[in-house]
Amino acid sequence: MKLKCNWSSSSLKTKIRLLFAVILCVSILFSFLFIHYLYRNLYVNEVEQSLLDEGLKLKSSYTSGEISDEFKSHLNWYNTISESEILLVNNPRELSACLPFEINHEGLISEEERRNLLRGEHLIKIGYEERFDRQIMGVVVPLLDENKLVGIIYLYLPLAPIEEVFNRTTPLLIAVGIIFFLVIFKIVNSMSNTFLQPIHEMRKYAKELAKGNFKNRIPVRTSDEIGGLAKTFNQMSEALDESDQKKKDFLANVAHELRTPLSYVKGYSGVLQEKLYETEDEAEKYLSLIQRESERMQRLVNDLLDLAQLEGENYPLIKEPIAFSQLVNDTVDRFDHRLQEKHLMLQQHLDDEIIIIGSPDRLQQIIYNLLENAIRYSDKPGTISLSSTQDQESIFFSISDNGMGMSEEEIIHIGERFYRTDKARNRKEGGTGLGLAIVKQLVLLHGGRMEFHSKLGKGTTVTLVFPNELNKKGLM
Repeated sequence: MKLKCNWSSSSLKTKIRLLFAVILCVSILFSFLFIHYLYRNLYVNEVEQSLLDEGLKLKSSYTSGEISDEFKSHLNWYNTISESEILLVNNPRELSACLPFEINHEGLISEEERRNLLRGEHLIKIGYEERFDRQIMGVVVPLLDENKLVGIIYLYLPLAPIEEVFNRTTPLLIAVGIIFFLVIFKIVNSMSNTFLQPIHEMRKYAKELAKGNFKNRIPVRTSDEIGGLAKTFNQMSEALDESDQKKKDFLANVAHELRTPLSYVKGYSGVLQEKLYETEDEAEKYLSLIQRESERMQRLVNDLLDLAQLEGENYPLIKEPIAFSQLVNDTVDRFDHRLQEKHLMLQQHLDDEIIIIGSPDRLQQIIYNLLENAIRYSDKPGTISLSSTQDQESIFFSISDNGMGMSEEEIIHIGERFYRTDKARNRKEGGTGLGLAIVKQLVLLHGGRMEFHSKLGKGTTVTLVFPNELNKKGLM
């Protein structure tokens, strides 16, 4: 457990170094095993095959019968020119007496091996001999005469130690080992720098994030997982930066919106408190102004609370089937006085068969805010048109006016908090700059979208598109 904890708390550089050490040890072990493999499978097998070939070649000179002096002379001559030692023995049991070193003849050729010799099979013998201080390889080839063992040819050769076999290649092996070490070290060092540099930068920038500095970005140098992590970190930084900027803008806008009514309330209440008015009518006027600005602040706070709830992830929206044209007419009735006051004509082209699935109160709030905006921005006698249509997929509701209109740049910002196309007039008439932001959020909660089409001096058309859920379910 302690080792596990130490490993988990170690730095990445330490882990990479340990990994490099493990790789190096495994490589050395592999090299050691590979050399022994070469020694065993190349050198030893080559000696064994060479001795066997010599023994079989000498055996081919024997025909049959008793071993002749001529055959013995031939073996003695061949022994002088061969690297191996060659012995001719009539009885395998006498082999130990012929060898130039002490050996247990009973252990040299067993009864089982003697039976193998009688079948014409050769024997391979390997053993350590103290006199030579090395391994001895021997090959025993039988000489048979009609299934009778008349003698054996014994060839043996001291095996060179492994260090002698590879004596010539040792410098090469050392050179290759050094080059291998340097290459591995360079690769590991390069990989560690590639892996660790972005992580070090992320660690440094994460500390900056904790301090509230969201401007830093990590250079993305690769397209692998580390590069992807760096991109994700940058995206997070950008999101936090944007969120932080929005928070600052929001607080600045709230402070700005509250500053004016608070200054009115403070100023006029001071006038009333100090009795700096001349008539009672003037005092009533100041009280009315205080009341108006207080109501404006109350609307601002209510709108902010409403918007905060709507932007929550689990806002409860209770939906039900609603006759849409009736909902629109009920909302329009609340604006009769405003329409007459501004000499505006209202035209309605509503499809009475439209049934929408939604929240009655929230849908009425959407229509109310949009109609209030249309009336507010219509300064001269004009026309406001309401229309609704549907198809198999969607329900469309449009409000059009011929008022002041908006530019393309202004349309982009519609729906943002506290955004006004005509700040002076909107503030004068008591708007909070949150109405369309609330409408936008309510439309999204109903699964719809909001579209604006406007030209300066020619008016604005707002179109709401809602899903036609009853048609999709085949109930209409």
